[in-house]
Amino acid sequence: MNTSPKATMPNPAKSTAQRLLLTTATLLSLSAAAVSTLSLSGCIIGTAVGGMAESYRRTGSTTYPAEYARIEGKSFAVVCSASRVIEAEHPGITARINQRVNDRLIQNAAPSYAIPSGDLLTVLYNTPQWPAMTREDVANLLGVERLIVIEIVDYRLNEPGNQYVWDGAIAGIVSVYESDSALPNDPIYEQSLSIRFPDSSGFMKSDIPEAAVTAELSNRFINRAAWLFYEHDEPNIIPY
Repeated sequence: MNTSPKATMPNPAKSTAQRLLLTTATLLSLSAAAVSTLSLSGCIIGTAVGGMAESYRRTGSTTYPAEYARIEGKSFAVVCSASRVIEAEHPGITARINQRVNDRLIQNAAPSYAIPSGDLLTVLYNTPQWPAMTREDVANLLGVERLIVIEIVDYRLNEPGNQYVWDGAIAGIVSVYESDSALPNDPIYEQSLSIRFPDSSGFMKSDIPEAAVTAELSNRFINRAAWLFYEHDEPNIIPY
């Protein structure tokens, strides 16, 4: 008797099903890999775009309009005052601010006429009573339609009670009077400014010379005062 095992015939239906399952699994694996690659690429692209946007924000600038734009086509003058205490402790601070803001507006605010800063300071020096005069009288004295008054109300270089640590601060009020209006002694526009330098505490005289602190503090205030009156660009990251 022949006891050899019988040959098993392949089942065509079963083989076809196995091939289909294998093909489906392969396609699913490839799809998953493709989705993973696209997701990774998207993350990389998103990160790159985000980095570029942050870089632009930090290094770029933004254009701002004038807050008061009615100097254009008008005559104007800038006058700056401070208390006798501030003038005595920091001689020349008002003249420096007066001259530089006046120069900036001559260059950028498109006035019809302006007194050259040297001549303007001479007139103010020869009229020491001008701070006590009405704003209409000061505008008439200078022959202008727009009088910009900068009043320095606080100015210091050091931390209070500590002459060795820098803690510069300057505060002031910028007002505009229109001599050709019905109310020439009332401000048409007014803005308070407050500036500090250095930007962090702990700097001593051995770290920064006094001339540098004085120059940077006044430069920052001059920028802020002048920028009120003409369209300008400001760095997106600016400490003041």
